[in-house]
Order: sequence, then C-alpha cells, then structure tokens
Amino acid sequence: MTMQVYFAPLESITGYVFRNVYETYYGGIDRYFTPFITATDSRRLRNKEMRDILPDNNSVGCLIPQIMSNRAEEFLRVADQMAELGYDTVNLNLGCPARTVVSKGKGSGFLARTVALDRFLREIYEKCPLKISIKTRLGVDDPEEFLEIIDIYNQYPVEELIIHPRVQKDYYKNTPNLDMFAEAVKRCRMPLCYNGDICSVEDYERIHTRFPEVSRIMIGRGLLTHPGLALAIKGEPVTGDITRIGKYADAVCRAYCEAYDRGSRCFSR
Repeated sequence: MTMQVYFAPLESITGYVFRNVYETYYGGIDRYFTPFITATDSRRLRNKEMRDILPDNNSVGCLIPQIMSNRAEEFLRVADQMAELGYDTVNLNLGCPARTVVSKGKGSGFLARTVALDRFLREIYEKCPLKISIKTRLGVDDPEEFLEIIDIYNQYPVEELIIHPRVQKDYYKNTPNLDMFAEAVKRCRMPLCYNGDICSVEDYERIHTRFPEVSRIMIGRGLLTHPGLALAIKGEPVTGDITRIGKYADAVCRAYCEAYDRGSRCFSR
C-alpha cells in the first residue's frame, strides 16, 4: 500500500509562496491544503485569500482549498468561486481549535451543535458542485462526542475524512486519542486520513503499524521541523540534507522578499 502524505494547512505559514519553495526543494507531498478561507456574506474573497488560491500562483501538484463556515449559503458561494478557478475538491474546516474561531461556532466549535451541523452538511452536499472532504476533531470537550459525529458524517458522500484525534479543549496538548481513531476506522464509511503529532519516521511507523488499512496521513509541524520527512516516510533518500536545508531556507526568505517587492503584500489582509 502506497502511503499518501498531505501537508496540513498552517495559517500565515503555508501560503503559496512557502508551498512553491517547499515543492521545489523537497516535495513528496500528494496534496497540499490552503490555510482556511473564511466564508462570509461578501461576494468577494479578501485579496490575500485570492492570491493564495489562484492557479497561476501555485506550482504544486495538487492543491485543495480549505473553507471555514457554519452557514451553507456562504460555503456554497465560496465553493462556486473555487469551481470557477478550476478546482474540483474543497475541504471543510471543522478542526480549528482557536478561541476566536470557536466563539463564532466555526471550526471545531461547530461540532458542539450537531443538529445545526447535520442540517449544514445536508445542504452543502446536496448543492455543492465540487467534492467535499472534511478535516475534523473529535468534539469540543469529550472524545465520546465523536461517536455521534461519525453517525452524522456517515450520512453524506464525504470525499475523505481527515481526523485530528484531539478535542477542541486539548488544542495541541496531551496526546492524540488513538483509541477513538480506532473507533473511526471501524465505523466510518469514507476514506480516512490520520493527522496529529507525526514529527519523525518513527512516529509515522507507530501509526502505520497500528492502522495498516489507513493509507493517508497529514503532517503539519513535523514538515516544518523536518522538511524531508515526507520523502523519508516514502523511503526516498534525502541526500545532502544540510546543504539542501540551507538553500531551502534562503529560498523561502528570498521568495517572500520578491513577492513583497512585486506588490503582492503577502502579509496583508
């Protein structure tokens, strides 16, 4: 079984400038995901978000726009814009644990409102012209919440379910709940992707040994600290790594400077 490796979206870090440089110097990524696009009642995306998803700005193999929303009409409006740009898949963010997001009932905060979540999913899966994958946490307070959430997800044609097996209140502390991920492996009807605390080949091997039927993993922080990790997981030699990482770091800095000089204003909203 060939393992697919995804690069997790990291807000303010893994934008198009970073992705393009990473792909040039390392690669080994099967799918990149954009930092979340916030769906609002505006009919226009923010300039920063539009620059990040424009196909002309991205030289990676497969890019999936991620959308954050708890209102179906707003989600569908952004999905339609992604379709116009040529994308065939979008990802729904139900995993962000930030208080500023959760307080608005979005990200992992939406998981507490299961009736509203079910209604939202029903509408977007009925009307969206694109495939929809979901990135989720287990719930807000208690991992047992995920058993009800799985039943909701199973009602819909979820393209794939990316599970970070922590609850919202964990943020990135404690350890991923692998027992609850095992429940998802048994119960979920859609393809699953594991996400959480893979920072080395050894971390990956522990997950793969316990869940050999799962052929997709998502890595975020581990790829920042170990840029060659995706290649190493796939058994590809990472040669000249000290030299490569120096050139890679220089290229990231240079790419941001060049983008800023061109007037892209990568850091502005």
